[in-house]
Amino acid sequence: MRTPKPLPEGAYENLAMELKRARTKGEFQRVQCLWLRASLGLSADEVATAIAWHPASVRKFQARYLREGEAVLKGARRGGRYYQNLTLEEEGQLLQEFLAQSEKGGILEVSRVKAAYEQVLGRKVPKSTIYRMLARHGWRKVVPRPRHPKSDAATQAEFKKTAADR
Repeated sequence: MRTPKPLPEGAYENLAMELKRARTKGEFQRVQCLWLRASLGLSADEVATAIAWHPASVRKFQARYLREGEAVLKGARRGGRYYQNLTLEEEGQLLQEFLAQSEKGGILEVSRVKAAYEQVLGRKVPKSTIYRMLARHGWRKVVPRPRHPKSDAATQAEFKKTAADR
């Protein structure tokens, strides 16, 4: 096994401070992955055992640290809308057309929103895409309530009894 590249000057002190600043388990493990190498000179296999990572993950992370520096410790989180058709702003602009109609108390027809969405996109999309977009922007389906709030079940039952006697 070849000798690993040395960490930059002052890395031990910086990593010790970052260990104290870590707020989550993931942040702590990332810093610890580097700190164990800097302070104790542990190999990637030993570091992996200590922090319960796979040795290849330790090697990759340490190599990224050597390439990119401390920016890897503050790296962006995973995830995102990788397969989005439109950005959130574009979706908002599309829904803006239907906002005036809905504020007047009009009924929003999803088929019209779907047609406008497909026209902007230039291809067909499933109806579920439109419903998810509406939910993402805080729109919800408002339906009539199943019963009047002042209705009384006992009075209705009494009425049924008297109505049968007639």
